[in-house]
Amino acid sequence: MDNPAAVARPHTPVHRGDYRPPAWLVPAVRLDVDLDPRATRVRARLDVRRNADPLAPPEPLRLDGAPGMRPTLVAVDGVELDAGEWRIDDDRLVIPLIGAEHVIDTEVMIDPGSNTQLMGLYASSGLLCTQCEAEGFRRITFFPDRPDVLATYTVRMTADAARYPVLLANGDKVGEGVEEGRHWAEWHDPFPKPCYLFAMVAGDLAANRDSFTTMSGRTVQLGIWVREADLPRTGHAMAALKASMAWDERVYGREYDLGIFNIVAVSDFNFGAMENKGLNIFNSRYILADPETATDADYDAIAGVVAHEYFHNWSGNRVTCRDWFQLSLKEGFTVYRDQQFSGDQGSRAVKRIEDVRVLRAAQFPEDAGPLAHPIRPDSYLEISNFYTATIYNKGAEVIGMLHTMLGDEGFRAGCDRYFKDHDGTAATCEDFVRAMEEANGADLTQFRLWYTQAGTPRVRASVRHDPDTATARVELRQTVPPTPGQPEKRPMPVPLRLALFGRASAAAIVPDRVHLLDDAIGEIVIDGVTEPPVLSINRGFSAPVTIETDRTPADLAFLSAHDDDPFARSEAMQQLMVDTLIAAINGRSPDEAPLIDAIARTLTDAELDPAFVGETVLLPSEAFLGDQLAVVDPAAVRAAREGLRRRIATTLDAEWRAAYQAACDNGFSLSPEAKGRRRLRTVALGYIAAAGANDAAGIALRQFEAADNMTDRFGALGVLASGTSAERETALAQFHDCYRADPLVLDKWFSAQALSMRETALDEAIALSAHADFTLANPNRLRALVGCLAANQYAFHAPDGRGYRFVADMVLAADRLNPQSSARLVPPLGRWRRFEPGRSALMRMELERLAAAPGLSKDAFEQVTRSLG
Repeated sequence: MDNPAAVARPHTPVHRGDYRPPAWLVPAVRLDVDLDPRATRVRARLDVRRNADPLAPPEPLRLDGAPGMRPTLVAVDGVELDAGEWRIDDDRLVIPLIGAEHVIDTEVMIDPGSNTQLMGLYASSGLLCTQCEAEGFRRITFFPDRPDVLATYTVRMTADAARYPVLLANGDKVGEGVEEGRHWAEWHDPFPKPCYLFAMVAGDLAANRDSFTTMSGRTVQLGIWVREADLPRTGHAMAALKASMAWDERVYGREYDLGIFNIVAVSDFNFGAMENKGLNIFNSRYILADPETATDADYDAIAGVVAHEYFHNWSGNRVTCRDWFQLSLKEGFTVYRDQQFSGDQGSRAVKRIEDVRVLRAAQFPEDAGPLAHPIRPDSYLEISNFYTATIYNKGAEVIGMLHTMLGDEGFRAGCDRYFKDHDGTAATCEDFVRAMEEANGADLTQFRLWYTQAGTPRVRASVRHDPDTATARVELRQTVPPTPGQPEKRPMPVPLRLALFGRASAAAIVPDRVHLLDDAIGEIVIDGVTEPPVLSINRGFSAPVTIETDRTPADLAFLSAHDDDPFARSEAMQQLMVDTLIAAINGRSPDEAPLIDAIARTLTDAELDPAFVGETVLLPSEAFLGDQLAVVDPAAVRAAREGLRRRIATTLDAEWRAAYQAACDNGFSLSPEAKGRRRLRTVALGYIAAAGANDAAGIALRQFEAADNMTDRFGALGVLASGTSAERETALAQFHDCYRADPLVLDKWFSAQALSMRETALDEAIALSAHADFTLANPNRLRALVGCLAANQYAFHAPDGRGYRFVADMVLAADRLNPQSSARLVPPLGRWRRFEPGRSALMRMELERLAAAPGLSKDAFEQVTRSLG
């Protein structure tokens, strides 16, 4: 299949306001696919029905295709058309038709073996598999490739029986057979779906099989399909799938609807996974796990992604998107659902801390930069560029705010109404909000601003206490910063959970409540406050906003010890860290004693969950600190953070060593308690090393070599990778030798070095790009090295611009193979306005070089030009 990066085409934006219903519907599709890695023949029979005013002039049938793709057969109602009776127009097959209903037959030949974009039908490690979201189906056959065209699918797959003994597609298998060394299987999906949910896989696979009994008593056959050697690593994913099915029934009342649910793991995949109806296709990193090769974070990610894709069966499949501008309708809602699920499986507080950390690391910078967009965008050049943290993570926070505002019963009623009213249809974000309104008798007119306005609101909060009247006044001020294309903003409705704690009593003198700030200025007057209060606000991170307060270091230290909301307690510690570090970065000499005392108190509190402690005592990242500055100086950020980290480490050396020892002898288990101890152990080891102790590298290497699990081994490797000891080289060599045959684990080896704190990290990352085990063709490996280097603020922003040049070179090289992968490397360069003039000019220069590159894909071109502004 031709590479669009090599085809010069005008880049025409798609606008949400231009949406029109499809001129033709396709109620049913039958595909006959003769599979071959170099020459696959796809015959398609489409039942088409005109979807227009019968008095309007008839529009021809337009079926989307891919660059260079031409049909070898076009027939209407059983009659083959001559070449002059159809045409190819901008990659579309155009067939003039008279009448309201027809049967269209086409045939195309495609070459999955040369499809390096990993969209449509492609080859991966001996498999043939598909990825059709967002616009991959047009690379398989000619079709109206848009999500509001829903069809039932019958698929017959034929392939060499020895090479591809397993043939899978959506729905239930309805037939199979053998013909002269080749075999066939036929699958039927009775539920109408958009073509982006189509899937098929052929290969030599083995299955972990199980079953699940639904709440109505039906038995669903489950299968996770992998290479036979990987079968032992699928147990956790299967357990997560069954837990997800039970949870969705219990919490949302959603029952699975087919007799089969299959998952296939593939090595080469642009995304994490894909929710194709009844046949989920996964990046293997989100399926394969055992203690030797997967960290606790990997286990958690597998459970979360398996749940996410399963939950899509209702929030995405049974109710799908009308158009791609509504992407957050399915993704934001489903992320919220998988976050709820993950919180229920372990520590809800720790999960919330982790989710907010991800939001602040990825989405807040997006909202503050040239790529800012609402969760329902207004236009795009390439829809794959809008699979963003804003659509997913901020979209989830918007759903969470609805839950907070409407309460548990009201939110569930709104979800039930949404699924009931829109089952089997292509819906919009407006449909979701309207269902919430109608189920609750609520007016969410102003809340819709969250769907149309970009930017992260800033809320300034202060408390005034009048002891004479025993009154506290919480004063609130909201601003929404300008973003590209939206210079002026209206105040957003912001649900703020807050409480007041007595400074003397340390008790909650005003218990948790929700206040809706729906104007630029707000005030809450609270009577009966007899002692000076300390404000706890945005508890549980009830709204995705930035909070600014006049709380002192003593106030924050107080909350870190006494707040009864775990998130708010951790947040107070993190804010104390940020305030201390920002002061140091700006050349002041802050008093570090309140922070160090607060860390010591948290570290030695035996009542606290070790996982919570481990998250809470971590210093904010260099990138997050940079986000708090008007102009980022990476060297100053590094110096301030490492200086404070060293002083915390040396002052509390005995406490860190005690915490490390206390967490050592727990044996491997996936219980929340065992995972928490491993988390704290790695954090403590990092602080022991930061103190510069002579025995630190030895402790880390002993942990590395004695570990009975990847969490401890990789935790030690990460600590060693940032140092200069001989033990570092020993561990890196051992890790590579042990795991070089396991691509997923080898990705960790690349990422540990790309993220290291060493002065030479950039040089080492550049050298690794020439390593025999590095490849541009695999998205996981590209992210592990180049993506991680771009996230390493100090290394990426080397003052001579070599980090920028390296990433830009990788963009150009990857773009020739896989435009989606290349485009995802561009955004770090787009933050050039945030840095001092020298670095800013160098970043912009690389963006201009990319923009001028001949044949740059539409994917990368959009990211580059938007970044340039």
